[in-house]
Amino acid sequence: MSIITQARRSSPDQADLELLHRYWNAANYLTIGQMYLQDNPLLREPLQARHIKPRLLGHWGTSPGLSFVYVHMNRLIHEYDINAIYLAGPGHGGPALLANVYLEGTYTEIYPQITQDTEGIHRLFRQFSTPGGVPSHVSVPTPGSIHEGGELGYVLSHAFGAVFDHPDLLAIAVVGDGEAETAPLEGAWKSLKFLNPVRDGAVLPILHLNGYKISGPTVMGRAEDDDIQTFLASHGYDVHVVEGDDPMTMHQAFAETLETCYATIRAVQEEARTHGFTRGARWPAILLRTPKGWTGPKEVDGLPIEGTFRAHQVPVADVRENAEHLTILEQWMRSYHPEDLFDEQGRLVAELAALAPTGDRRMGANPHANGGKLLVDLDLPPFADYALDVPRPATEHHESTRQFGKMMRDIFTRNATQQNFRLFCPDETNSNRLGNVFEVENRCSTGKVISSDDHIASDGRVMEVLSEHLCQGWLEGYLLTGRHGVFATYEAFAMVSDSMTIQHAKWLQVGNTLPWRAPIASLNVLLTSTCWRNDHNGFSHQGPGLIDVVLSSKGTVARIYLPPDANCLLSVADHCLRSRNYVNLIVIDKQPQLQWLNMGDAIAHCARGLSTWQWASNGQNDETDVVLACAGDIPTLETVAAAWWLRQHLPELKVRVVNVVDVMKLYPSYLHPHGMDDTTFIEHFTEDRPVVFAFHGYPRAVHEVVHGRPNAQRFHVRGFNAEGTTTTPFDMVVLNGMSRYHLCIEAMRRVTRLHALTPPLIAACNALLTNHHAYIRAHFEDLPEVRDWVWTDEAR
Repeated sequence: MSIITQARRSSPDQADLELLHRYWNAANYLTIGQMYLQDNPLLREPLQARHIKPRLLGHWGTSPGLSFVYVHMNRLIHEYDINAIYLAGPGHGGPALLANVYLEGTYTEIYPQITQDTEGIHRLFRQFSTPGGVPSHVSVPTPGSIHEGGELGYVLSHAFGAVFDHPDLLAIAVVGDGEAETAPLEGAWKSLKFLNPVRDGAVLPILHLNGYKISGPTVMGRAEDDDIQTFLASHGYDVHVVEGDDPMTMHQAFAETLETCYATIRAVQEEARTHGFTRGARWPAILLRTPKGWTGPKEVDGLPIEGTFRAHQVPVADVRENAEHLTILEQWMRSYHPEDLFDEQGRLVAELAALAPTGDRRMGANPHANGGKLLVDLDLPPFADYALDVPRPATEHHESTRQFGKMMRDIFTRNATQQNFRLFCPDETNSNRLGNVFEVENRCSTGKVISSDDHIASDGRVMEVLSEHLCQGWLEGYLLTGRHGVFATYEAFAMVSDSMTIQHAKWLQVGNTLPWRAPIASLNVLLTSTCWRNDHNGFSHQGPGLIDVVLSSKGTVARIYLPPDANCLLSVADHCLRSRNYVNLIVIDKQPQLQWLNMGDAIAHCARGLSTWQWASNGQNDETDVVLACAGDIPTLETVAAAWWLRQHLPELKVRVVNVVDVMKLYPSYLHPHGMDDTTFIEHFTEDRPVVFAFHGYPRAVHEVVHGRPNAQRFHVRGFNAEGTTTTPFDMVVLNGMSRYHLCIEAMRRVTRLHALTPPLIAACNALLTNHHAYIRAHFEDLPEVRDWVWTDEAR
């Protein structure tokens, strides 16, 4: 029997629809109760002002629609044993999802104090939007959630990321019409062009239009159905419209539409898995129009509520103070007939409880929504196999990221059977020198492929699309459902999705407090094409701000690594790919650069997080006059070159060179898990000597992390000061005051005991900067002594 025939035969009869409607009533009742009630949870006595919470918080408008979809998905899952998860895009549908995972029993299993009885409902209500309770959006503590609804725009990208390489998974992605106005969501419809029915699961987008956002109409809410269908059809969707306000009519129509959509999804998958991938499949989507605040009060104080923006949040306010409003609320809640939904003990009556799926098929209990349960460790190759031979520091140039590309090539190969690793990059894989992955993998596209295309195939796992939102959203969905990956992009444009990084870090931070949330693979972000090396690009491509963004996150979930060379990058990358529950930010340029450490030294250096480079220093212990510190590849180059210049011209100045690879190491140990105690800090930076610190990002970041250290005011930080243009590599550091000559001047200025010797040398440095300015405008490249500089023995 075909799937389509099965679907038609299982359409619900009138008795089934009545049960579905009652179950939906139960979800709606629990939703309203969470918003309003602190006592009398099942209205076993007349509603009084003392039963009402003192602060009415929450959002009713979207909630009945979300529950409507959830209830119908329960029926479909029950009917076909579907492996499905539910992603709620509308911003504040939390009470609806909490109501549904409570009704299906998942919530009580995870939070046993929220029992399946009157007292449990009482606690469910009291915890909502109250101190120590749960927020009004679908969030980390919500069972079944992989999608934080507090910030709009990501539901589709998360849903598609979830089903990549999960062939049996169906992701229901409810898109609110407010969310549909955001740029990330608008761009995410094209995700369908990267979905391969042979090896991926399916996403069923449900565009839920109730017409309004907080105080006005939505764009799509006012659009004609034909226009929306045409728009979505251009992306490859076959759009089914379900529209109305009569509940029983809508139950019938939506149930039949879900059946049709599911049958289409399975038919597309069966065809592809039986006969191979072919282009042109039309995937279903649903356009669901229901009133805002459906089944809520029609009118309050003479103003229309249901079907208007006034239903968005709390449709009946001032309930404790206004007796008329209290009556409206009681009539509204009793309209759902809680006495027929819950028995004397407060349990959902048996005929309704039987409608929910069981075990892992409940959407709140599906293990894909707790991806750490499914996580399989990557089979990682020994990273030392990709090491560069560095017999002497700072004498050879190599593209550091290319070595990581070779490592990722073999990660793809070693995990080909498991199919649990992908690279996400906005059309920059080759540009970022990661192109060795194409020896074994292809770019993914299910669109048309022509003969001149380069490594493009429907089964590729290198995900290239010119949207940072989409790349990062896909990866987040992929990680949250138990897989691994890397997001590589240009440094400046990582700021396009910086808010996503913050939200993911918050997700991890809260998840760490929930024992039932299994650890997931870390979000690994590799930034190249950095602010210091842009060549033909200009100021638009110069911005290291993601460092500051990640620095603002909790130390329990945030890490920032600035490896100075290839071997350090390999060591850091191996560590990050093995880690769990972190946002790991790795920043290193893609251009040929000097290599500093052999692999053994690099491993030790990265394990410590920072090192004093004795080979570049000439000041030991108490002899040190000044510490030249650096974090980042270009700052390392300029710092070591400055130390070399000072040795040649002012050997009396005792310099210590300290390189930092783990920025969080600079924090005091009581503020960050990677932080150093003061004793270790002093071992490297001394207790009272001036520190001239060349930093990859904005200087304020270093001042922040060393705050509270002994004599923190002695840190003089040079970094990116938002000065840039299309220019030479060295001119970028000159423009920002971080060149080797600026560092030399700063060091000489800070060491008072040698002031008698330094004026002519400071003048010499300034003359070199003047000469540089004239030379690059005449020759369009840097001075040979800068461009070709390497460490030489005479500096020892």
